[in-house]
Amino acid sequence: MGTFSIWHWLVVLLIVVMVFGTKKLKNLGSDLGGAVKGFKDGMKDAQSGDAPDAPATAKVTQDTKAEQGAIDVEAKQKS
Repeated sequence: MGTFSIWHWLVVLLIVVMVFGTKKLKNLGSDLGGAVKGFKDGMKDAQSGDAPDAPATAKVTQDTKAEQGAIDVEAKQKS
């Protein structure tokens, strides 16, 4: 493993687990796996020439009578 021994990498791994915890590392790994899978699916769609379905568009409106800090969001399917 490069210029470092296996013991060096084990100590680094132990410190990372102690700092971040196993749950956070597990969540990070599953998020990274999902992102890679989505990227691969996107690349497959781009190579086949098929465009994915049009994403839903969001219309953002603000009611002036309502509280000024509130924003009403409504998602509609693009036709």
